[in-house]
Amino acid sequence: MKARVWLLLCLLLAWPLSSLAATRAWLEQTEVSLGQAVTLNVETDAVSATPDLTPLMRDFEVEGHSDSRSVQLVNGRVSSRTTFALTLRPRRTGTLAIPALQVGAERTVPLVLEVAATPTASAASNGLVFVETEVDDANPYVQQSVGVTVRLSYATPLVSGQLDLDPPDGALLQRVGEIVQSSREINGRRYNTAERRFLLVPERSGPLTLPGARFSGRGAGGWMDDLLGGNSREVNITGTPRTLQVRPQPANAPQPWLPVRDLRLRYTAVPEQMRTGEAATLTIETTVIGATQAQLPELPAPVVPGAQVFAEPPQYDETFVGGTPQVKLTRRYSLVPSQVGTLAVPGVAMAWWDVRTGTGKRATLPDLSIPVVAGRGQASRPPAPAGAAPASPGAKDDGVIALAGGRQVPAQLWPWLAAGFALLWLVTLVWGLSRRQGGAGVSRARPSPTASSMAVASATHTAADLKRVLDAGDLDDIETVLCGMARPLATDLDDLQRRLASAAQRAALDLLRRARWAGGDPAQARLALREAFRGGPQWHAMDAGVTDEPLPPLYPR
Repeated sequence: MKARVWLLLCLLLAWPLSSLAATRAWLEQTEVSLGQAVTLNVETDAVSATPDLTPLMRDFEVEGHSDSRSVQLVNGRVSSRTTFALTLRPRRTGTLAIPALQVGAERTVPLVLEVAATPTASAASNGLVFVETEVDDANPYVQQSVGVTVRLSYATPLVSGQLDLDPPDGALLQRVGEIVQSSREINGRRYNTAERRFLLVPERSGPLTLPGARFSGRGAGGWMDDLLGGNSREVNITGTPRTLQVRPQPANAPQPWLPVRDLRLRYTAVPEQMRTGEAATLTIETTVIGATQAQLPELPAPVVPGAQVFAEPPQYDETFVGGTPQVKLTRRYSLVPSQVGTLAVPGVAMAWWDVRTGTGKRATLPDLSIPVVAGRGQASRPPAPAGAAPASPGAKDDGVIALAGGRQVPAQLWPWLAAGFALLWLVTLVWGLSRRQGGAGVSRARPSPTASSMAVASATHTAADLKRVLDAGDLDDIETVLCGMARPLATDLDDLQRRLASAAQRAALDLLRRARWAGGDPAQARLALREAFRGGPQWHAMDAGVTDEPLPPLYPR
């Protein structure tokens, strides 16, 4: 009986100790300023357990953590406890809740942290360091690109720091480029400046509050800090918030919706004269102020009657000019006319909304009239008169069919001419068979044709095919035709390049290879191929015809 009482008394004494072993958390400070770090301590006796920090990521940045372990002996019992020290930096002002954290099978108690606003830019660091936020349009439209410039000015040396801007609710914020360093003079004092640019796109109309820019860093200490053993001091400031009034999309706005400051179109390359069957380049440049590449609609390709139009991939150039985004779009088109005369190229147009005047506008290019002459090796054929019906393959023309040279043959004679050609073909076939049988013995004595002589006659493409693909084909077609013109056929670009005698043609093949597999410029490769192969491939002497085997026969006669 005494043993049972003693056991019950031991359990009652051990109960408070087990309750003290529960996981707990506490803050070293319950009130901080925005930009100032705070330490959260989490203590647990769970073995190999770590706190889950996921619930903290919403309102805090976890800048660092450390852990320490202690061992105690109480009433003959050994206990081990682990303390995690988490360095947190609040993301916003106000009353922030630190939720319960899961540590093994235990959970901590929720905590509360009060975060106050930091001193404004004008009062921070006695005017030696301050932050400004500038926008290029305080009354933008929905989906308009707004340039935001955050500028840090400091008249005291800084060792390190981070300049950033939090995204507002109801808008997209994107950092653009790197920090730009400069200097300026304010009220007789020289300041170094660091500018960081952002792109703001409002998603809904109404007031939009842009938070103040934040700077957190360390400044170099003075001689007193060196004397006392320190060498730096913290600098945490926040700029003044900005409020933007976002205007909705007008009901009469042109579509697609493109709110920008300015939009200009111009021709940068126009051919003075064109040839039938040959490609000429037409280049159009679009300059848009107050937009990015992602906002620009597709520039429509011109529809040119009497010519084929091939559009090359667009080229973009995005910059920031005076704190405002600007994009330049260059588009090249290859025009291949099909008849002589005058080629009428209609000008393209783009509709946009002028955010400065609040009106819809339309940028247009003038129509072009380009003379077209007959291409090389083609007869001059004037265009059909207006109102004339196009000739079809089966159409009759008073029973007369035109031959080469301008001669005309009545349609009634064609059946007799066809029968005569068939009879001549049969006579030629019989004569050839008889010659083959009569000379069979002689042919057996002749050596069989070599593989190289058979391959010489196996070319699959001609100069006409090369001209066609250089004008209107893609890069794959150009490679196929060039390999098919080699005798024997070239297996790939490397084999083809070894056979070419012209250095310009080999260089053009290098541009073709880069454009297809190494991210080169297809337009540059096409122009180089046209110039280099204008007169056809130039082969080495050894590839011009049949060559003998370089080694003597294994068994001499």
